[in-house]
Formats: sequence, C-alpha cells, structure tokens
Amino acid sequence: MQNPQAVCDGGDLDCGSGLLLIIKKAMDPLLGGQILEVRSRERTVAEDLPAWCRMVNHEFLVSEPGENTTRYFIRKGSSQAELEQDLQAAKGYQWCVRVRGEKDLSAKIYSRNHTFLAGQPADFSPKVNAPSAIDYLLASLASCLTVGFKAQASKRNLEIDNLELALKGGLDNVLYHLELEDEGSPKMEQISGTFYVSSPESEVELEEIWNNTLSRSPIYQTLKQTVKIEIKLSIVF
Repeated sequence: MQNPQAVCDGGDLDCGSGLLLIIKKAMDPLLGGQILEVRSRERTVAEDLPAWCRMVNHEFLVSEPGENTTRYFIRKGSSQAELEQDLQAAKGYQWCVRVRGEKDLSAKIYSRNHTFLAGQPADFSPKVNAPSAIDYLLASLASCLTVGFKAQASKRNLEIDNLELALKGGLDNVLYHLELEDEGSPKMEQISGTFYVSSPESEVELEEIWNNTLSRSPIYQTLKQTVKIEIKLSIVF
C-alpha cells in the first residue's frame, strides 16, 4: 500500500505531449524520498514512465491498473533535472519541417518521423492527388482545436463521447492567385464552421473548456490576427 504525498492526473496525455512537465511540476515541491501518484488513461505511459524515471534518477515503485485509469507511484530521487530549466527548454522549442519539390506540381514534406505530400497551394478540384496548402491550413486549425479540446477535458476528468469540427474558408480572390486577374488579394478572407460536442457534461463546463481551448490554441491565436474566424460551439446531448 503506497502513501503518496502528492497526486497528479495526466488524463489521456502521453509522455511526449506534456505529461512529463505536469509530473515534474507536481514533483518539484516534494522532498527526496517522498512519493508522487500519477494517474493516466494513456496505455503508452506504462512503458515510457519507468524509462523516464531511470533517466532522471527517480524510483518507479509500482503501477496499479484500474478499469479506465492506471495509478503509477514514483519515489522522488535525491537529484533531478531542474524544473525551470526544462520549462525554459519547452518555451524555446522550435518545430522544423523540410519540403522538397516533386516532379509534378506537388511537394513532399518531411516532419520528424512523418512524410506527406501537398498539392498546388489553392487547388479547388473535387479530386486531387494530394491536399492543397489551404486544406492543410484548415486541417491544422481544426486538429489543433479538436485535440486541444479533448486534452482540456481529459485534464479535468470530463467525459467526452464524440467531437467533430467542420470548417470552410475562402480566399479574397483565388483568380488573383491563379494569375487570371490582376486585382484583389490571395489571402484567406474568412474561416467559419461548427464544433460539435457530444457529452453528458454540463453546458457551462463544455463552454468553459471551449473558450479555454481557443485561448490556448497556437494555430487559432495566430490565424485570428489576420483572418476573420467564426466557429460555433454546438453541444449534442
């Protein structure tokens, strides 16, 4: 029977998406030898957390699987990497991609361990060989908000059944981009859509999570500086 001095809940986060920073923040006030209980619903934590503990000189004690959540117990070691140093490293992290032009009007994107194709910047044909840059822009915003909302709910132990975000956007003048007209602008004029949430939780809690998701979304906060964005929250019970 473990007697933890502190508890932190990582919800569905894995060790590569912020869980370790949450653990470090909870661990920091503890004295050497004291125990932290970590709760998680993410299966990969079972393998990644013990390895991380060995790396930073904490003692991984035991895991106790439950129906939905597994409890992990960690004894704080006498030495650990400084939390502030890790937080500053996270703040200064830069994402990198490499893009190579292909033989046709497409490009191959290399991002960490993933490779994918992009077609013409603003192709609006019904069927394409690869998504356009506009498709990726909308998908980037949609995925940022959808996964961000799910992460916010997970941290609060709120139950979410289904999420779906449908977005659409248009350019000020796509013909200018295609060099068929000489007036106008190729910039995206507006983005609109509906964010559907199916959940047994209260509307107040879901609206709070939605507003917090918008506030903390890197893509939304970047795009809204130049593009009019209107996304309606629709709660389905």
